[in-house]
Amino acid sequence: MSEIQIRSTGTTEVIQSSDGRITLSVPIQIKRRSGRKQMTLPNGQSGQPGKLLRPWDVAATPLQLALARGHRWLAMLESGKVKNLTEIAALEGVDNSYVSRMVNLTTLAPDIVEAILEDALPDHLTLFDLAVDPPALWEEQRVRFR
Repeated sequence: MSEIQIRSTGTTEVIQSSDGRITLSVPIQIKRRSGRKQMTLPNGQSGQPGKLLRPWDVAATPLQLALARGHRWLAMLESGKVKNLTEIAALEGVDNSYVSRMVNLTTLAPDIVEAILEDALPDHLTLFDLAVDPPALWEEQRVRFR
């Protein structure tokens, strides 16, 4: 009978038994990306042989898009293109509170931003957790967002 075991470490092995059965052992990693699961080998290779998985080969996650949106809107404010968040909301056709939450993402600690960009945040953290009233001090953010 077939048996599937998933291990994130180890080496690739092919074992042939005396009765003709073959056992193939390939360690893999399964990561969530934008609500879907993606399988990669521990060395970072995707399903295509010889091709390393690159950040631009994978669609951005909603959290990554929100972070980019927040930085773009903050740049619009700082450059004087718009006077306030209400103008941004009107331009983008979204609610004022949504704009405010996305701009809040620009105050996150650099290591938290890096974790967002690498899609390495704990699975239990959501956009709402990060964007609604984040602590002003980076140390407090790190404690809250563990």
